[in-house]
Amino acid sequence: MQKLKLEKIKKTYNSGEVVTALKGISLGFRENELVSILGPSGCGKTTLLNIIGGLDRYDSGDLVINGLSTKEFKNSDWDAYRNRSIGFVFQSYNLIGHQTVLQNVEIAMTLSGVSTSERKQRAKQALTEVGLAEHLNKKPNQLSGGQMQRVAIARALVNDPDIILADEPTGALDSHTSIQVMDILKEVAKTRLVIMVTHNGELAEEYSDRIIRFLDGEVQSDSNPIAEAETEKASQQTAKEQKFKKTSMSLITATALSFKNLLTKRGRTLITAFAGSIGIIGVALVLALSNGLSTYMNSMQSDTLSSFPITIGTGEQIIDLTERGPGGLEGNNDAAGYTEYPKDNVMYSYDSEKNSTKHSNIITEDYLNYIGKLETELPNAVNNISYRHGVNINLLAKGQGTAVKFETTSAPSGMGMMMGNNSTYLQELPENNDFVLSQYDLIGEGGRMPAGKNEVVLVVDKYNRIDKAFFEKLGITEDTENYKLTDFIGKTILKVIPNDDYYTRNGDLFTAAAPTDYEKLYDSDTGTKLTITGILRSKEDVSSSYLSPGIAYTTALTADVVEDAQKSEIATVQKDSDKDVMLGTPLDNKAKDNALIMLGADTTPTGINIYPKVYDSKDKVKEYLDQYNDDKSDDNKLIYSDMAEMISSITGTLLDTVTYVLTGFAAISLLVSTIMIGIITYVSVIERTKEIGILRSVGARKKDISRLFNAETLIIGFTAGMIGVGLSYLLEIPINTIISNLAGISGVANLNPLHAAVLVAGSMILTLIAGFIPSRMAAKKDPVVALRSE
Repeated sequence: MQKLKLEKIKKTYNSGEVVTALKGISLGFRENELVSILGPSGCGKTTLLNIIGGLDRYDSGDLVINGLSTKEFKNSDWDAYRNRSIGFVFQSYNLIGHQTVLQNVEIAMTLSGVSTSERKQRAKQALTEVGLAEHLNKKPNQLSGGQMQRVAIARALVNDPDIILADEPTGALDSHTSIQVMDILKEVAKTRLVIMVTHNGELAEEYSDRIIRFLDGEVQSDSNPIAEAETEKASQQTAKEQKFKKTSMSLITATALSFKNLLTKRGRTLITAFAGSIGIIGVALVLALSNGLSTYMNSMQSDTLSSFPITIGTGEQIIDLTERGPGGLEGNNDAAGYTEYPKDNVMYSYDSEKNSTKHSNIITEDYLNYIGKLETELPNAVNNISYRHGVNINLLAKGQGTAVKFETTSAPSGMGMMMGNNSTYLQELPENNDFVLSQYDLIGEGGRMPAGKNEVVLVVDKYNRIDKAFFEKLGITEDTENYKLTDFIGKTILKVIPNDDYYTRNGDLFTAAAPTDYEKLYDSDTGTKLTITGILRSKEDVSSSYLSPGIAYTTALTADVVEDAQKSEIATVQKDSDKDVMLGTPLDNKAKDNALIMLGADTTPTGINIYPKVYDSKDKVKEYLDQYNDDKSDDNKLIYSDMAEMISSITGTLLDTVTYVLTGFAAISLLVSTIMIGIITYVSVIERTKEIGILRSVGARKKDISRLFNAETLIIGFTAGMIGVGLSYLLEIPINTIISNLAGISGVANLNPLHAAVLVAGSMILTLIAGFIPSRMAAKKDPVVALRSE
């Protein structure tokens, strides 16, 4: 029965002039026979073989395989046909140099979906049949010409094809070896069709079942043509059309092939990977420094800024409402609809006040109750809540012989601390002594924390210093730079005077005590004398100070002063009067409100400071505060300020900007190395052109060839990424040592493992992109041309 039939096959080439290689060839071939095709060079023999093998395409006519026409074959069909039905034996052997003998034979089966164990077993069997059982692990260059040709025959047979195509199989062999090869082919022809192109007429006559002679693209003679009876018999049988299973080279197989190829050029591969790693090293070190600095700054901010309170203050504030204001105030993006830097001859008028508003916080009893629940609702988020009151504290001091007024009317409590000074030198202690002692040490013999309204502590800086102005407020004017801690511990040198004693009524007006009255008031039995029970100094490992140098009193004293002031005569009279009870001048509503607060008639706090336990808990506190505003109108909302967030945002933006700029510079070298890898891949394509042809001849698809070189670039990219990341981790050691010696900061360069993984993946992606064009070029190579290359 006919295995293969050519019907009026024509093929022309256009290489400047049109050359007709085959002129309407019609031939049939039996299922098993050894057919030799003879003829002078250039007569079309090899073209015919390439068309039968699916490496080349005919222009017209038809190639019928087992009754199946190939006119409608797609590229994938031809690839599958070569893999399943065709085995090639070439004059120049066409073995892949970086593969072993066993791997060369296995190559066709890697495209057929055969398991690894079965591939090895079948390849070994095929090599045993051609007498090469002892040479399985050798490379082709370790074999003789005859042995290499036998490897090629084993490769052609291993996938059990229907047709063996041999192009000058003995052309490069001596006569003795040629006979050995022909004996093998003769044996093969007993079970399948073998078509051999040769110039050796003697061998053809001796071994062939059939000889076809070619001349100028036409059949001149056929020694054993298919008889008419055989043709009729074939036509009577139902043609069993076969669909070839599609071939596919897995990424693992492609990677293995590429890896073996790269190992044959270890030096160049490593140099290429190292060059590619330079850009990775640059980006990695920038990210390492950025990550380390970010961690350091976050730690510093956590330590330094965690003591900055979230502040809710009263009074009129101008709020920026661009997009959305703080506290959830409805915003307005006034720039919408405008173009930046317009070139038109136009000028616009707009209302800048649309993007801002004047807002006054009104602290109500309801809000104070809501704040009071904060420590219960978020027990692990808040260290302390302090309330600022505008009431004047009538404080006298007697540090030396004469009592003096300790002025307390200056910057509001909390503001001085945030700005690094406190010109009042007077502040309220948190109620939680454990929290205070977690940040401060009690220094000096016999010191302890205050326990009531009549006890205070002295706060010094880390050098045991307090500003000279503080001592002047105490009435200590002697010119000295040194004091003993015990000069103050246990001493009573301050006294709070009640309003009713401090202010004297004269008709409708009140007069504050004169300096000449201070001594009498200080020695009187009324009022609250304050004893210094201890001295606080911040701990060495605390980077920021919650308290400022000066006097710190208890919340009990605050409560006592507010209660006394509220009941005082001057507060009661001021409450009922529209005039200033001290000056007799008329007061508007705002001025009267301020006067009532200062005299204690209005006990509503003028501000609230909420101190989070740690920096990260600020967000929870702010979320809690925002919930209060959810159902409130803009006028009734209370907005807060967070100095720490503003500072953190500025430093974060600065660090991000520097990171982006440095990464941009490092990316330039990464881009250059990527281009270089693309060039190296192109060189590899040129070097492996013959391998491309071999793979196509055994059924590899274009996408399989592309995948092969993509795998190579991925390996180089992975290697470059790993080298870059590895060297970056090594470079961290001297970098951190230098920075530690210069700046006293340890661990600044610290590459995040996630960033390292991303860099390796990014390196692979970049090299894959770089190799995309070369891999496409490889896939488009003509297999016939590729096989002829050297």
